[in-house]
Amino acid sequence: MSETNRRIVLAARPGPEGVTEDCFRLEVGDKPRPGPGQLLIRNLLLSCEPAQRGWIAAAANYSEPVPLGGVMRSFALGQIVESDDSHWPAGSLVYGRFGWQDWHLSDGSDIDRRCHAHDGPLEINLHLLGLTGLTAYLALTEIGRPQAGETVVVSTAAGAVGSVAGQIAKILGCRTVGFTGSDEKVAACLDDFGYDAAINYRKAGDLASALKAAAPEGVDVYYDNTAGPVSDAVMTQLKPRARIAIVGTMSIPSHPVPEGPRYNRAILVARATVTGFLAFDWTEKFDEAARQLAIWHKEGRIHTRHDVAEGIEAAPAHLVRLLRGENDGKAMVRIAEPA
Repeated sequence: MSETNRRIVLAARPGPEGVTEDCFRLEVGDKPRPGPGQLLIRNLLLSCEPAQRGWIAAAANYSEPVPLGGVMRSFALGQIVESDDSHWPAGSLVYGRFGWQDWHLSDGSDIDRRCHAHDGPLEINLHLLGLTGLTAYLALTEIGRPQAGETVVVSTAAGAVGSVAGQIAKILGCRTVGFTGSDEKVAACLDDFGYDAAINYRKAGDLASALKAAAPEGVDVYYDNTAGPVSDAVMTQLKPRARIAIVGTMSIPSHPVPEGPRYNRAILVARATVTGFLAFDWTEKFDEAARQLAIWHKEGRIHTRHDVAEGIEAAPAHLVRLLRGENDGKAMVRIAEPA
């Protein structure tokens, strides 16, 4: 094993053009040495996800920004290499907040899940059984609370989170409508992820009319990954007692906050419920959710796509591709194989 630690650190805040590769730099240091009560984790797979855009912004949102010069915050799948803790023995596969680096020292508090080889390929731990799948499951079931026969609309429906949310809604007996950004992704929504209807928001023109045609009886549950024009259209089609889970706001800048349509009257008339979702408000349900997702995956009821880049140097470019919507599946970077 390498005696050095390659790290991708934050070199600069994003400018008006958004996140670019120049926001990051590669540094090489010594492999860290664990002290008493510490675990040494060898990272195997690093995650790229939309939330990282907010984590490196100048202003804090739900967490403090990554400091300049700090290791890029990231979820990762790793293997414990050194441990004096019987609860976390050496050789264990773990998922947590380990950053874009080869090696991570942990006291156990930043480990979110113990992973198991029998659940499937390693990549599934960053997707279906990681924050991505847990977000899809918990935001939909705890906030959306879909009932069989209801209509569920999902934005970024072919994305890593949206594709799982749509498949869960189908398992629960709902009609599903997805918004996505290309004809190829429309085909993926229909053919791979089982949506009843899918809309290419870049070509549909009047989005409210397109949604009305796809969901003529209205929307019971909206799984919102984007905000922006798609959400504007959904708000015109809400059914009484609709539930809206706000999971992401990728189509609008973090700062300054843009002005847009006022939803107050639509929410009032529909008596709708709008709730923001952060996965770490639901940590006590992570294991239960992961178990259910693993069962559905083994039964062939949930399908996944993984977009895997090779080598830690590829992480910044892979994140930029994701933020441009150019990824095909859950974006991650492979940097090592398990022992």
